[in-house]
Amino acid sequence: MPDYAAMYKKLFNSQTDAIALLQQAQRETEEMYVSAPDPDIRVLEPKKEADHEDTD
Repeated sequence: MPDYAAMYKKLFNSQTDAIALLQQAQRETEEMYVSAPDPDIRVLEPKKEADHEDTD
């Protein structure tokens, strides 16, 4: 008969290890984000067309 307790413990420990790994990766990438320099964002104005007067 399979040892269900051992199977459960193996699965549970693997799941908690995976969660801890993902949480650590999240903390590291969040730190990378907040430590990064601010982006150089500029608002570009569209070119203004010269005023054309209709001459008839």
